[in-house]
Amino acid sequence: MTDALKTDLLTPEEAVSRATTATAANGVRYATLGRLDTPNTTPAEIARMVGAVPAPLAGVLNKHVYVFVPLALSAARLEGDESTPFSITDRTLIAPEFHASLVDKAICHRNAPVADTEYVFLSSRLHIDRFALAFEFFINVAHNFVDSVGVPVVFGEMVWKQALANVRGETSIDAWEERAEAMGHPLPAIGSAVAATIPSSTGVIDEKARGAFYAAAFADALAVYLLSLHLDFDYADLREREYPLLAAPALAERLRMVNKLFPANDGYQFQILYRRRG
Repeated sequence: MTDALKTDLLTPEEAVSRATTATAANGVRYATLGRLDTPNTTPAEIARMVGAVPAPLAGVLNKHVYVFVPLALSAARLEGDESTPFSITDRTLIAPEFHASLVDKAICHRNAPVADTEYVFLSSRLHIDRFALAFEFFINVAHNFVDSVGVPVVFGEMVWKQALANVRGETSIDAWEERAEAMGHPLPAIGSAVAATIPSSTGVIDEKARGAFYAAAFADALAVYLLSLHLDFDYADLREREYPLLAAPALAERLRMVNKLFPANDGYQFQILYRRRG
């Protein structure tokens, strides 16, 4: 990498000072920096995406700003130190312009505090379509909400009932592993063969893992719900290879509860279709 590219990089403070900031009608604060240059990062598209967050949920995010930048980088990865590439103590750097040579050093998002605000820098040029960028934004919103407020009791009760019924699959590798741990059945390491369902509880419940399962499952469901408000997508698009995807009726039950807790804003619609016409 040339020294010129390195000197073009910005600290979070510099990036914030140069960014164009806005506040959506729902109260979510966001900003853009540099030339994003993709159809899914036009001002109208980003405004529509941010506006999908229900206003009651957005009120919890008053100390967060979501900044859409070309690339967000880890200083350690930039310098070739791969030992702790995702360390929260590692410095964040921002590329205000896209450079192909920086892509393999970039990360989907980086968090950095500036003053009393938590800035979430989203690497817009790493995401090739509306789906990818929107889901990255919504999963960050969901985790920020859970970290600030926690998980609604009624949601935890519902997902635990599903787990005890041995419902197939989960919504992410984190939820899958924490669910197994909570029920006394730690799963093999990623890359090993895993069963389609987690064995029924041994009766010895790991309460710490159960709380982590609730948090992961709720953040996942909230992110999928927000994504559904912004655009239409096939549930199968969320599939990852390391775990079996949660059975569709079980996910629908979770999404309906999230919708009840956080109804869609005006101009957005929540709908579940089990089979597309045509």
